[in-house]
Amino acid sequence: MFARFSGMAAKGQTSAGQMRKLGSMLTSTPQALRDERSANPLQATVMRAELAALIDRFTGTDGAHATLIPRLTLARISHSQHPVHTVYEPAFCVLAQGSKRVLLGDEVYVYDSNHYLVVGQNLPVAGQVVDASPEAPYLSMRLFFDVKDIAALALDLQLGQAFPARASQRGIFTGTLSATLLDPLLRLVKLLDTPEEVAALAPLITREILYRLLKSPDGWRLVQMAMVDSHSQRIAQAISLLSQRYQEPLRVDELANEVHMSVSSLHQHFKAVTAMSPLQFQKQLRLQEARRIMISEHLDAAAAGHRVGYESQSQFNREYSRFFGSPPVRDVKRLREQQLSRA
Repeated sequence: MFARFSGMAAKGQTSAGQMRKLGSMLTSTPQALRDERSANPLQATVMRAELAALIDRFTGTDGAHATLIPRLTLARISHSQHPVHTVYEPAFCVLAQGSKRVLLGDEVYVYDSNHYLVVGQNLPVAGQVVDASPEAPYLSMRLFFDVKDIAALALDLQLGQAFPARASQRGIFTGTLSATLLDPLLRLVKLLDTPEEVAALAPLITREILYRLLKSPDGWRLVQMAMVDSHSQRIAQAISLLSQRYQEPLRVDELANEVHMSVSSLHQHFKAVTAMSPLQFQKQLRLQEARRIMISEHLDAAAAGHRVGYESQSQFNREYSRFFGSPPVRDVKRLREQQLSRA
């Protein structure tokens, strides 16, 4: 049900010994060198321009493009957009050119070529490209990751000890895109010019990117999301259960019991991570899925509302209008007209 620009499945595996060796190499990098690279704005500017040129070349046309590198997608958009409602999966999102707004509940996150976006949980959001033109298109790369990989890396590098437990944080955040991060990102995209090297080098460079991200000023946020016994991980379990059962009536007490939390604790930490209550989260999943199937399967509003779990047609129409800004029939007609105009 969830929209995602997914890459191809991994074709090569990296041994544990190689991973440990890379971890040793990374941790031995002189701090002075890392600081110098991070503090060099000219170097970062040159890297961003090179990254933009690469993404522009590898995409060529507007849209999202899967790549030979597992979990890496590139995107090009030539015009600003209306908000697009979807569910973001855990990913490291970088813009080489342009800017984007992401709405989570009532909160707005803006990122551009100087700032990255990290999503650490499956979250229903609205994304809007706000700075794009045919002359200077929006150019992005998105590296999806498994939170389990973050947990393993943090454990391997003993980062959990460096970042003490804190209160639950949002499952999404922005940070400054430094030259230290741009360097491995650039090398990862350059691998697309040498497909024969992808299986051997992409896992190593991906691990380096995640390492640099964890060692950044906001890295503790990602570590906390990945810690096995953290509240964030229990909320991740709750999100997974809600995503699987969004059509069913929500019983918060049963959900809390399944993730080993009290009802009050579940409400508190769920809102801290997602900016909404479990009921609001479920409602957004239902409405987004109803919209999707009305467009893709040509269902009418009554059938779509019933499929996603609404027993009352009037309630579905009312909540749909409030969330998307217009009734189902009018909204779907507008979206179909937009699709035709782009064809």
